[in-house]
Amino acid sequence: MQIEKLREVLLKRVETSDSPREVLRAAELRDLYAEIPKLPSDQRKDFGQQINKLKNDLEEKIVKRENAAASAKVEPIDITAPFDINSSKPELLPATDGTVHPLSREIQIISDIFARMGFDVVESRQLDDDYHMFTSLNFPPNHPARDNFDTFWTEDGFVAPAHTSTMQNRILKANKKKLEEGGQIAGVSIGRVFRNEDIDATHEHTFYQHEGIFVSRDATLGQMLGVLRSFFETYYAQKLRVRTQPSYFPFVEPGLEFAIEKPAALGGAGKGGEWLEMLGCGMIHPNVLKEAGIDPTKYRGFAWGGGVERLVMLKYNIEDLRHFESGKLAFLRKFR
Repeated sequence: MQIEKLREVLLKRVETSDSPREVLRAAELRDLYAEIPKLPSDQRKDFGQQINKLKNDLEEKIVKRENAAASAKVEPIDITAPFDINSSKPELLPATDGTVHPLSREIQIISDIFARMGFDVVESRQLDDDYHMFTSLNFPPNHPARDNFDTFWTEDGFVAPAHTSTMQNRILKANKKKLEEGGQIAGVSIGRVFRNEDIDATHEHTFYQHEGIFVSRDATLGQMLGVLRSFFETYYAQKLRVRTQPSYFPFVEPGLEFAIEKPAALGGAGKGGEWLEMLGCGMIHPNVLKEAGIDPTKYRGFAWGGGVERLVMLKYNIEDLRHFESGKLAFLRKFR
């Protein structure tokens, strides 16, 4: 369907739908994004911009409908306890002031970027098992590398995942038929993870991660660096220099730490020596592919994983990680 024709259809749907915001998740929009990788490289940028313009127009129309509906509503009944005539009534936050949490909003932005790059985005689990947390990722039983992912366990043996890598084995197994048909596996998982951490300005026991995997017959480190550079440059809306250094993760070989130059939002971009480590990455270990039933002599892939809060803190120059879970209205109001 032509984009302009689809625009008329979706705008009309916004006007008549009882849930206009659901239009942003219409199958027709997802189909348009899926067309981007199929286009010649010189046409992808223009086509993607047209889709983004359509999405922005829909969002503008949706907000107008929501505002009109909110203004037409009767004032809500105050169900708070009565107050003594000699005491002052506390200042209550109007029901119309609710907004999307900044982390939820940024997670949607991250998901959209990877979806436009051809990755399927899934939500990770908040309770898992030892197999997906360790065994499927090349952590032998009692191996000291497990200590680096100290996390929380239930009494019946389930684990609160310390990383979204728990989804790797599931994504690989669910999509390995694509490899047999000459295609590739491209998936991203995003979700909440849990660590046994001492809480301070840069550490939390609960936070979010984004994890990506790509498998094909000829995947390379060069492709991985291109994907990551493209993501960070899109997310921060600026050109960036990147660099890597060796690191160890049981599920990749070789393993790398990926760093970017300091973004312009923090006074960086172009100033030598200001590097920020953003995530761990590398080529998927053959044992991880074998565990998913994929022949590592025929296929290879790369993977990465990093924190969402770190991305957002750099983007908005937020000085304390704890603000995200604090519930402080002064902080949340900045993201209206």
